[in-house]
Amino acid sequence: MAEHTQGVYPVSVKESFADERTKPFWTAAVEGRLIAPRCDGCGTVVLPPKPYCFECLGQSFTWVDLPGTGTVYTFTVVRHPLHPGLQDVVPYVSGVIELDGTQGAGARLMGNIVDCDPDAVRIGDRVEVELEPVSDDYAVLRFKHLG
Repeated sequence: MAEHTQGVYPVSVKESFADERTKPFWTAAVEGRLIAPRCDGCGTVVLPPKPYCFECLGQSFTWVDLPGTGTVYTFTVVRHPLHPGLQDVVPYVSGVIELDGTQGAGARLMGNIVDCDPDAVRIGDRVEVELEPVSDDYAVLRFKHLG
């Protein structure tokens, strides 16, 4: 197994496996941008993309750029390696991030929170999206801890 950095969960997937609904997200991610579909009917940001808006059941969306920042909504510190090859990675933080530039609840993403002391992370802490391209159509989403 390749060398790992403590606190950074290694990349295991190299393809986005994007479908028609998610391809714009992954294309923008490879370009270093965070985007999301916004309902044309009521303005609700629906992430992950779905065929219907969960507020008004609208089916028409426009993709919009998001600021790439957010707040830790919840998290866990993983201290036990899930595989023997991950011994050098633990502890790492996995969290759910409420994204800025959205209506709040409903626009959250899960990912590895990096550049932090795992014991210092708290709900409400600020984070910034880091997008690491790993192939022509896939970028790993991580969140840099800002405190």
